[in-house]
Amino acid sequence: MFEKKQTWSESILVYRDIRMLRILLLGAISGFPWVLIASSLSLWLKEEGLSRSTIGWAGLIFGVYAFNYLWAPIIDRIQIPFLTKRLGHRRGWIVLMQIIILFSLIVWSFINPTENLALLISVGLVIAIASATQDITVDALRIEQINADEGKSMAAGAAMAVVGWWTGYKLGGVIALFTAEFFQNIGIKDYWQTTFLILGVVVILMNIGLMFIHEPITTDRQIKQKETDEIIQSKLGSNNVITKFIAYITGTIGGPIISFFKKNGFSIAVGILGFVFLFKIGEAFLGRMSIVFYKEVGFSKGEIAIYSKTLGWITTVVFTLLGGIFAMRAGTIKTMFVAGGFMAATNLLFAALAWSGKSEWLFALAVIADDISAAFATVAFVAFISLLVDRTYTATQYALLASIGTAGRTTLASSSGALVDWLNGDWGTFFIITTLMVIPSLICLWFIRNKIKIGAK
Repeated sequence: MFEKKQTWSESILVYRDIRMLRILLLGAISGFPWVLIASSLSLWLKEEGLSRSTIGWAGLIFGVYAFNYLWAPIIDRIQIPFLTKRLGHRRGWIVLMQIIILFSLIVWSFINPTENLALLISVGLVIAIASATQDITVDALRIEQINADEGKSMAAGAAMAVVGWWTGYKLGGVIALFTAEFFQNIGIKDYWQTTFLILGVVVILMNIGLMFIHEPITTDRQIKQKETDEIIQSKLGSNNVITKFIAYITGTIGGPIISFFKKNGFSIAVGILGFVFLFKIGEAFLGRMSIVFYKEVGFSKGEIAIYSKTLGWITTVVFTLLGGIFAMRAGTIKTMFVAGGFMAATNLLFAALAWSGKSEWLFALAVIADDISAAFATVAFVAFISLLVDRTYTATQYALLASIGTAGRTTLASSSGALVDWLNGDWGTFFIITTLMVIPSLICLWFIRNKIKIGAK
């Protein structure tokens, strides 16, 4: 049964819910680590004289995001000594991962990239694993802020999560770039290493903010999971350590997958997974090499911070909130079609910038257009997979869908630097190719658009 369509004023008022502010902070906590292993790491390696291919392949560390669903069931059940009792199950896991990220930044502050590249990338991998693990809990806690029967709030929650993620990523990038440039200008040789210590302070502040986020106290999830284990164990015909372990593995990993295919049917489920995998590949190829492109065109770190980070953040916030309203009124499916077409079109602006040379107004236009399309796309995408999630397997099933989406963006986009090198530095042609990459996902979505079992489409 479909919900009554909201008026514009009713849609806007959904954002006044205090839970939206909590979701905003959770998004920021999730987005900030990407500053460390994406733009900051890429620019650090670039300024140390490493090749585009090396920078691109270093992005393989993002691949862990594609597989975090494998340990999501463990995180759903295992409690952290001391932290879980003091902070709650979800918040305890988040704080533990934040501590690991903080110590990793301290280690980075002592590393010379040209002398210890393997160690540097290894620490980056630790940050990526901690961040990917943290995201499992952040997404579950975010979804659980909204009750299962509150359909009107889901798109708004998705929008706030996206705004929060981009706030953590964009503003974190502003802090990183301006701090690095400041330290460089005053003559500090290892200015990036010093910058990471400042970014560690940001991690500490986010942990303080986390203490203000309410964690719903419920045992329904654990009870239902144990019931599933007992059903599986009863079918095994005996009661011992081995059968209990088999029941645990089958129930926590196999259960969410079986539930997903049973709900949607095999062909539709495969179509959904194909769309999720392909949707943002073109954007990822562009994003992975964007800061390298800006540097090669001739923009300084300060200019990149102003146009790509500060201006981009403002644009993203405004149009993500508008995207949430659009998704509430038009539905997530229509929103994704609009965003996909816009994503393809805006990549052409980067091709124009590559062919025209350094142009601040064209740079600003390209960044604004790209952030608008990314805002709409991400809101629809997050709302889409959130609506597909079975609350019995919140962390595991969302992590599975999000991981599949991340797999396309990380594994394939890792070759972005090699593609630019293969094109002999022809950035214009590179951006044309990223434009075409959007099309396959929209074809998948077209074939399943009327058969997906979610709320408002």
